Amino acid sequence: MTSAKGAATSVKACPGLLQGTFPRLQDESPQSLCQYAGQVILVVNTASYCGFTRQYDGLERLYERYKAQGLVILGFPSNDFGQQEPDSNQKIADFCRNTYGIKFPMFAKTHVRGSDANPLFKQLAQLTGDTPGWNFHKYLISRDGRQVMSFGSQIAPESKTLTEAVETMLKSAQ
Repeated sequence: MTSAKGAATSVKACPGLLQGTFPRLQDESPQSLCQYAGQVILVVNTASYCGFTRQYDGLERLYERYKAQGLVILGFPSNDFGQQEPDSNQKIADFCRNTYGIKFPMFAKTHVRGSDANPLFKQLAQLTGDTPGWNFHKYLISRDGRQVMSFGSQIAPESKTLTEAVETMLKSAQ
């Protein structure tokens, strides 16, 4: 693409998977997922009162370790499993910031399974054949949005399995 002056400009195409807008957790302002086009994305459904909640620590460390290379983590709190995320968006935001120092993008509480699942989670489940079975299910999306991998709750953020998959996707065509 060239600008009016003829200089080349770089515009990342937004894959269909990312063509959605979701409210940000802390203020519910709409956020287009297209802003993450060209990055490796780890989508995680989260909960504040779950045995896996401590994974927030590992997710934040993973984000800090790889964000300069193009990884972004997107957290989606959900009350779909065991009523383990009953709080308001503001209370969830405060918990994430104050307890775990979360800096990666978090979105407003949503449904991640069944007929009420948000469109992103519906697409991720369809592409992988794997619907979240519990909190802290992870989907890893390639830079071009064409490759999606699914990781169950028991796979820790800093596990060899997940970090190797992240590194492989980060090394893929940019």
